[in-house]
Amino acid sequence: MRRSRKTDSGSPSHDSFLDIVANMVGILIILVMVVGVRVKNTPVTATIPAEPDPAHAELKQDLAVEASLRSDVLRAEAENKALRKETVIQGRQRDVLATMASAMEHEIQSQRSRLDATSQEDFDLKRQLAGTRLELEELQRKRLWAETAPVEPIVVESLPTPLSRTVDGKEIHCQLRGGRIVAIPLDDLMDTLKDDMRRKMYKLRDLPETTATVGPSGGFRLRYTLRRHDISPEMAMASGRSGSFVQVHKWTLIPTSSGLGESVDTALTEGSQLLRTLAKYRPDQTTVTIWTYPDSFASFRRIKKALYEMGFATAARPLPEGVPISGSPSGRKSSAQ
Repeated sequence: MRRSRKTDSGSPSHDSFLDIVANMVGILIILVMVVGVRVKNTPVTATIPAEPDPAHAELKQDLAVEASLRSDVLRAEAENKALRKETVIQGRQRDVLATMASAMEHEIQSQRSRLDATSQEDFDLKRQLAGTRLELEELQRKRLWAETAPVEPIVVESLPTPLSRTVDGKEIHCQLRGGRIVAIPLDDLMDTLKDDMRRKMYKLRDLPETTATVGPSGGFRLRYTLRRHDISPEMAMASGRSGSFVQVHKWTLIPTSSGLGESVDTALTEGSQLLRTLAKYRPDQTTVTIWTYPDSFASFRRIKKALYEMGFATAARPLPEGVPISGSPSGRKSSAQ
């Protein structure tokens, strides 16, 4: 007879355990494939910088301030040198006059000593009388000059206080260089940039960044750089978004000519190109940002005064010579006065 071997029905089955492990592995493989498909099909998004600002604006402004301070120091040194020279000349003249006065006083005392007591008293009285007459003539000359001298009017200019505020509304950009001012069609160039970048985004599938140029418009071209930013797995888990996005890393204005715009005198006359451009905007809702180079700081004060009288707020953007107008998403907004 064959003995049948009994199985212990109370012990766990190894086949069931292997089935559970196989099912879990299959589920994980399916999840990995789904996530991979979603990442591959995620659309590329783009963001446009809302506000233009020059790269490294603080460094450029510091350089402009340094140049202004250096000019002030050199001018003060020249004035100090001229003052020292004038002081030496006046000191020599004072010594000559003092010597002559001492000699005359000595001669007077010598003549007085030769007189008797009565004559000396009469001599002293005449001397005092002569001195009093000289003082009276000097007072009469000062009075006559005060009565006939023309009175110059005192002109008090009313300009805004140096309190600034961040620009949040409509903004017009102008370049002031070589004593000439020109309005920059930055809004039109930015609209062209948006259309052009949609056609160039395919290049970022294989490259981390790409550079292109649009324009010209109003005498300016705009060169911009697109950069792809990949979202890390950690950021994807934290934000619930995965894939990558494209952003304008930097833009730069390239003038088509060195003599763009019109002179400040022409720009401030009726019918000028600048005034025609400003007439399209409401002064109480618009800020005029002027990118100013060192050779036109004096002209900027004239432009600012005229804009203030028209009701426009003004923002100054000083630039060192040779540095183009540019902006980036990390830049700061303009501050108007």
